[in-house]
Formats: sequence, C-alpha cells, structure tokens
Amino acid sequence: MPLADIGDEAILLAGGGRAILLQLANPAVGHAVADHSNFAADPLRRLRNTLTFVYALVYGTDEQKARMTALVNAGHRPVRSVHDSAVQYDAADARLQLWVAATLYDTAIRIRELTFGPLPDLEAEAVYREYAIVGTALGMPAELWPADRAAFRSYWEDQVQQLRVDDRVLAVSRQLLYPRTGPLWLRAAMPLARLVTAGLLPPELRVAYELPLNEKRYARVMRWTARIYPRLPRRLRSWPRRHSLAALDRSSRPAARRAPPRRRPRP
Repeated sequence: MPLADIGDEAILLAGGGRAILLQLANPAVGHAVADHSNFAADPLRRLRNTLTFVYALVYGTDEQKARMTALVNAGHRPVRSVHDSAVQYDAADARLQLWVAATLYDTAIRIRELTFGPLPDLEAEAVYREYAIVGTALGMPAELWPADRAAFRSYWEDQVQQLRVDDRVLAVSRQLLYPRTGPLWLRAAMPLARLVTAGLLPPELRVAYELPLNEKRYARVMRWTARIYPRLPRRLRSWPRRHSLAALDRSSRPAARRAPPRRRPRP
C-alpha cells in the first residue's frame, strides 16, 4: 500500500491536533509559531496549509507541487528568532523540518492502524520511505530521514523525551483547542477534537497541555470509528484531498477583470 493510498483518507484529519501539539512541544517550533502565527485570528490556518502542502506533494501536478512548496518556503523564510530571544529558532533548520515531517508520519500511521489495523511490514517500510518527501520538500537533506522504521522509532523516542510545554506554547495550544473565532461547526466539533487529541498524545504531553481524558469515551469513539469509517464510500473519504487541491487551483488563477459598464446610447 503506497503513501498515495494512506494519504487519501479523510480520517487522517482526526490526528491534526496531535501532530500540531507535538510540533509545538519542540521549543524552537513552539516559539516560532508563537512569534509568527496567530491561531486566534484563524484557528484552521496551520492545519489547512499543512494538508494542502502534503496533498500537493503526493497527488498534485508538477505545477501544484512547485506552487505549494514555494508558498511554504516563502512563509518560512522570515521565521527566525532575534538575537535576544529566550529560544533560538530558524524555520530553515533541517532538524526542525525533520521533526515536523516526523510528526505527520507518526500521526498518520497511528490513525491508520487504529482505523484499519497495522500494515504488513514490507508495505509499512515502503510507506515510511515515501514519507521523506514531506521533509525534503521543505529543504531537509534526504539523508537526515532515519534509514528505516527501527531507526525512526529510536529517533522518535529520543525527541519525545526532549519535548517541553512552557507558558507561551500552552497559550498557543489554548488558541488552537478552544477557538473563539472561526465557523460555528468548528467550535461545535472541538469537544470531540480535544477528546481524540488527548487520547492520541503521549501521557506526559497530555498532562503538560492540561488536556483531560475520558478514557472510556475515547475508546468508544475510536472503536466505532474503526467499524464505520472503512465502510464509507471512497469518494467521501477522499473529499478533503479533492477540495484542498481544487482550492489551490482557484487561488492560483488571476482575478477576472471586470468589463467596463456599457454606456447606453443617447436617444
């Protein structure tokens, strides 16, 4: 099963909160987001941009890939700490690019296994190798991606031990998890999103982010998801990918010029 099959599943959206919170808990990423992003104004922006970026890399045309990669890299270019920042960061740092790609891979595989069961080893290894494209598109050297899943697991466990949630990162997470703006459907869905995110996070991070977890309810939600979601029509399950790429195409079209109003002939 190639990456294109796994990445097409809408259920991966359920892991969006987990991936973002894992990214933020790396102090360099967390402070970069705190300094240069505004979740309060647009709580969906980071998730939407990340999804479109990944969809373009895996399913897009050459033009879509180039456009989205250029947009992301242009957005990252000014993201650098000043000399007296408490935490130093640079969005061009390959180690941070590796961490972001790692959170997307680990979260996608976690959601996939909870919903469909684990992949056979050969397929799982092939998918893992393909996921390096997320990091390399950001500028990460290909050799930085751990050689295989065993090496990745060692890298992952080491990185998780170094994650920290300070007051600034906690404040950003509050804007994400308890949005005061955005569409009504988003705010209505947040209790369920917080439950799933809490259940997917490592226990230490869940506590650090002050996320309560009703374990019985979480287990029930995931159990019913595994029963119902695989039976949904494939077209419905792939809707986010089609929608994201269509939106990318629309955003790249030049605005149509309005024709000047016609003058009525004088009688």
